Amino acid sequence: MPELPEVETVLRGLVPVMQGHVIANADIRRSGLRWPFPEHMRERLVGQPVVGMHRRSKYILVDLASGETLIVHLGMTGRMTIHLPKQAVKPGRFHQSLPNLEKHDHVVLEMETGARVVFNDARRFGAMDLVATTTASQHRLLAQLGPEPLGNSFDQPYLVAALKGRNTPIKSALLDQKLVAGLGNIYVCEALWRAHVLPTRRAFQLSATNAGSLVPVIRDVLTEAIAAGGSSLKDYRRTDGELGYFQHSFAAYGREGEPCQTPGCDGQISRIRQSGRSTFFCRTCQR
Repeated sequence: MPELPEVETVLRGLVPVMQGHVIANADIRRSGLRWPFPEHMRERLVGQPVVGMHRRSKYILVDLASGETLIVHLGMTGRMTIHLPKQAVKPGRFHQSLPNLEKHDHVVLEMETGARVVFNDARRFGAMDLVATTTASQHRLLAQLGPEPLGNSFDQPYLVAALKGRNTPIKSALLDQKLVAGLGNIYVCEALWRAHVLPTRRAFQLSATNAGSLVPVIRDVLTEAIAAGGSSLKDYRRTDGELGYFQHSFAAYGREGEPCQTPGCDGQISRIRQSGRSTFFCRTCQR
């Protein structure tokens, strides 16, 4: 499933094509994905200028001039790609030189510039909804989310207080979207490895120093992953169709049996299952 860096990368690719432009046409090619699409979705999108775009956790929010916000979640296999025409075309008409639509292209938006934005989702676990912009933050998918890990409210005092008294493993705690929004399995494994924190340690057992040290490490991992365009393991693609390449920088995730890269450590990366997910870590230098 795309995590925060992948969603942020997609958002940054979409902004130049969508923000400040009008949705001239919307081809809604099925009744829904994980859940049904909102009523009259096409009519509510067509003709609307996109006045703003931002990310909340793993969701992309597209603010329309109508006062509604399109909420997009990529699910497990979703991707949003952009196809640009070689020349300007009449609004509302797809450019003939653009590639033919594929089986799993479920939502197709054409901007007045002729650019085509395609939402493709083979397993259909993605989602789209339209809500009033003023209440978007209270949407059932967003209302309970914790602070953004790259935002100012996610700091050392916050994390120390949030982990206090928690009896869950630290990895599980960091995956709790109510504690911090957007972190997923890959980047939590990488952050815990960098911080030398054992993923099975109970959250409350971390000292204030250990807990606080996770904040800058998490920020660094996410920032580096965004700069690399995210991680492409299976389905994820950037908006230009290219792969992200942060997977080539993994020090822990997916490296079971390989030597630990911590200088001076002679351990190797192990894999265990936690809450149904694979956890990769070094038993020697993570404590």
